[in-house]
Amino acid sequence: MNSAMLLWAVFLPIGTGVLCFLIPDKAKRFREDFTSIAALASLIISTIVFLGPDAHFQTAQMKFLPASFLDFYSSDFNSFLIVFVSFFGFLVSLYSIKYMDGMKRLREYYPYILITVGAANGALLSNNFLPFLGFWGIILVTLFLFTTIGSRDASPEKIFNAASKNMLILGGGDLALILGIGLLWQLSNSLNMSEISIPLHGAMATSSFILIATGAFSKAGAMPMHSWIPSMSTAAPTSTLAFLPASLDKLLGIYLLARVALDFFELNFSMNLLLMIIGGITIIAAVMMAMIQHDVRKLLSFHAISQVGYIVLGIGTGTTIGIAGALFHMLNNAIFKSCLFFTAGAVERRTGTANLAKMGGLGKMMPLTFVAFMIAALAISGVPPLNGFVSKWMIYQGIIEAGIAQSWIFLIIAMLGSALTLASFVKVGHSIFLGEKPHELGEVKEVEHSMKFPMAVLALICIVFGVLAQIPLLYFIGPVMGISFPEIGAAIVWTGFWNPTSGTILLLVALAIGALIYLAGRGMGMRTAPPFIGGETIGEGTTNSLNRGGRLTEPHETRVLGTEFYDTIRNMGILKRAYSKGETGSFDIYSLGKYLQPIGWILSSWHNGRLSNYVSWILWGLIVLFAILAFIN
Repeated sequence: MNSAMLLWAVFLPIGTGVLCFLIPDKAKRFREDFTSIAALASLIISTIVFLGPDAHFQTAQMKFLPASFLDFYSSDFNSFLIVFVSFFGFLVSLYSIKYMDGMKRLREYYPYILITVGAANGALLSNNFLPFLGFWGIILVTLFLFTTIGSRDASPEKIFNAASKNMLILGGGDLALILGIGLLWQLSNSLNMSEISIPLHGAMATSSFILIATGAFSKAGAMPMHSWIPSMSTAAPTSTLAFLPASLDKLLGIYLLARVALDFFELNFSMNLLLMIIGGITIIAAVMMAMIQHDVRKLLSFHAISQVGYIVLGIGTGTTIGIAGALFHMLNNAIFKSCLFFTAGAVERRTGTANLAKMGGLGKMMPLTFVAFMIAALAISGVPPLNGFVSKWMIYQGIIEAGIAQSWIFLIIAMLGSALTLASFVKVGHSIFLGEKPHELGEVKEVEHSMKFPMAVLALICIVFGVLAQIPLLYFIGPVMGISFPEIGAAIVWTGFWNPTSGTILLLVALAIGALIYLAGRGMGMRTAPPFIGGETIGEGTTNSLNRGGRLTEPHETRVLGTEFYDTIRNMGILKRAYSKGETGSFDIYSLGKYLQPIGWILSSWHNGRLSNYVSWILWGLIVLFAILAFIN
C-alpha cells in the first residue's frame, strides 16, 4: 500500500468538508448527497489502509516541510479504528438527511461531519504528539460548533450553557493532556509515540500518566470528567450525540488511554488499581443516575458514561483478557450506543418529544425502530448472545485473573451495573414502545429509509459481533494484543461457562418456544371489561355518568407510565440525598468553577493591554516551570 493513502484518509474528508461550505443553501439535496458520498469515499480509503500492511508517512517525503509536521503511521490498532470512524461518519450523514430536515445552520452542519471524521483519522494515525494535538483540538472545536446548532426543543440559554461546559471541561482535559505530554517529552526526549516506553516510577512519570489519563477521561466521558455529556444531550441534535459522545469521542479517548497504559508507560499495581476504582465508580454512579431520568437522551448519555467505566476497569486489570475485553467493549459500546441514539432520534422525530412520560405504544407503529432498540438495549445490558455480553464477559475474566485481594468487589460492581442497565432499559422500552399510546400523540408512522438503514445496520452488527465474536476478536482485537485466535477462543470459553455456538443455539431455541407460546395465547379469546376502581366502573357517580349514561365518551388518562416505579428509587433512604446532590451538581467538576471566580477576577484585573506585562508573565512562567522540572528531577 502506498503511504500516501494515509494522507487521503485524513485530508479527503477535511478537504471535502471545506468544499461543502461553498455549496449554497438552494442546493440542499446536493450538499447532503455530497457529504454522504465523501464519507463513503473516506470509508473505502480507510478500509484499504486497514487491509494493507503497516505504512509510514512523514512530510519529509515532500522535501519542503519538517518530518514532524505530519508523521502518520498505520498499525493494527489505529487502522481498524479509522475504519469505524469513517463508518460512523457515513451512517450519521445518511441519518441526518431526514432527521435534520428543517433545522437551521445546515450549511455548517454537514461540513462539520466531514471535518470531524478527517480530524479523528488524523489524531488516530499521528505518530508524533504535535500533529496529534492539532487534530485533537480540531475535534474540540467541531464538538463546540455542533452543540451550538442546538436541538429542536432546546432554548438558547441551554445551548449556550452546554457549549460552554463542553469547552471548559474538554478544554481543561486538553490542557492536562498537553502538560502530561510535556512531562513525557522531558522523560523520554522524544515526541515520537512509537519510541516512547518508560517505567512508571517517580513523581514526574506518575504526574505525566495522570495528566494524560485525565485528557483521555475527559474525551471518553469517564468520571469525574463526564458531566459535559448529559448537558450536551438535551441541547445538541440527537444525530450529533450518536456521532460524537456515543462513538467518536469514546473511540479516541479510549485509544489514548490504551496507548498510555500499553505503550507509553509500564504501569505498576497502584496505577492499575486506580484505573479499576475509577472504572467501578463510573459504572455504578452513572447507571444509578440513568435510572431516574425521564428524558431519553439524557438517560442514554448516562449509560454512555457507565459503559466507559467497564472499559477503564478492563484496562486497569492489566491482564491480557481484561484489556482485550476492554478494547472489544470500546468498539461494541460505540456500535450499540450509536444505535440507541439513532432510535431515540427516530422516536423524537415522529412524536416531537423526548419525554418518556409522554410516549407509549409505538412498537406497532415503528416496528423496525422497536426491534433495533431492543437489540441494542439487550446488547448494552450484556445479554447473550449479543456483542455486549462477550466483551463484558472478557472483562469479568480479566478482573478474576488480576489476582487482586478484593477483586470480588469489582466483579460484583460490574455485574450489578449490567443488571441495573437492563432494569433501566425495561423502563425505556415500556415507556416508548409498549404500554398505551397517549391520545395527544395521534397517528405515528415509521421513519424514512435513510434513518432506518443506520439503525438496522448497527443492530445487525450487535448480533454478528456476539454470535460470531471470533470475527472481530480475530481481525480487530487479537492483532492489537498480540494474541492469536485459539488463545482468544479458549479465553472466552473459560472452563466451559459459555460457548458462543452452543449458547446461541440454546437461546434461539428458547426464543422460538417463547414465540410459539405467545402465538398460541393470541389465538385464545380474550374477555374485555371496563376499568373498575373503588367499587365503581369508571364514569359511574360522576358528571360523565349523570349526563352520558355512566359511559366515558371522552378520552381519560388511565395509562400506567413506565417511569413511575423508578421515581420511587429517588426517595429511598440514602439514595434520596445522593440523587439530590447529583442533580444540583455537587459531584460535577464543572461546579467547582464558582470557587475559582475570585482568581478569575484577579487575573482579569491584570489584563491591562500592555505588552511588557505579558512578556514578563511568560518569562516568570518559564522560570517557575524550569524550577518545577529541576525539583522533580
